[in-house]
Amino acid sequence: MDLLALADFNLVARHGGFGKAARAAGRPKATLSRRVAELEASLDLRLFERGARTLKLTQEGRALFERTGQLLTELEETSAAIASGGHSPRGRLRISAPLLFSQTAMGKLAAGFARKYPEVRLEVTAEDRPVDMIEEAYDLVIRVNPQSDAGLVGRVFLHDRQVVVAGPDLARPSDLEPVPAVVRGAINQTETWELITPAGASSVAVKPVLGLSSLLMVRDAARMGVGAARLPLSLVSPDLAAGRLVRWGDVEGPETALWALYPTRRLLSARVSAFLDYLREAFPRGTPEELAAYVG
Repeated sequence: MDLLALADFNLVARHGGFGKAARAAGRPKATLSRRVAELEASLDLRLFERGARTLKLTQEGRALFERTGQLLTELEETSAAIASGGHSPRGRLRISAPLLFSQTAMGKLAAGFARKYPEVRLEVTAEDRPVDMIEEAYDLVIRVNPQSDAGLVGRVFLHDRQVVVAGPDLARPSDLEPVPAVVRGAINQTETWELITPAGASSVAVKPVLGLSSLLMVRDAARMGVGAARLPLSLVSPDLAAGRLVRWGDVEGPETALWALYPTRRLLSARVSAFLDYLREAFPRGTPEELAAYVG
């Protein structure tokens, strides 16, 4: 495959037309059109649907663009770094991060990273859904307790754990009578929360009375005394210290781990390596209290 023709194809696909691509690159429109036609002929595929005033990628063209766009960008950035005589991070860095971590910590992290590495164009998307890093062209994803994936590698940079908290005026019952609870998601029937306390294991029967889509909303409702809630310790540490919430115990089960992941099939770029180092500098111990202090 002709890499120059492939680069011209990506240029046209990125700008959505031959004219726009030609103006952006300072290249003749006819040259770009010829190079793309040669690439289509060599592949025996139509990469664009050409209309009178529109140009759209075919299914095969979109697949080629998604697979090769990031690789060509990395080649260009590597060449630029070598030509400049250094390996300072530069170029676009796309990160997908969980909603809660993004809302509480990612803004501060991103701003500090941007100050330290002004030649990196950092883009952060907050989302809890699983993403396909290759297809969606992410360089790094941050995930909570991710499932094993042979295509990804990474490291844990933070630990957290779930605790049950309630307002100071909501007394924990001594019998099996359920207490009101604020939950994330839909309201279900009465359920039981298994806790670990200084006195040992115990159970609390709860009746969800309020269902909210965000853990920040759940915390704020618990502060108002509406009901007990299961929340990350890092999110409620300031409230526990100030007496706005009372800790009933830790939720039974393993701790929560936040992972920074990247594809095994890609070389670790200077941008990704710099961000991983920045996370380690921000959270050297990786404890819930450290995250709470950073956010606070």
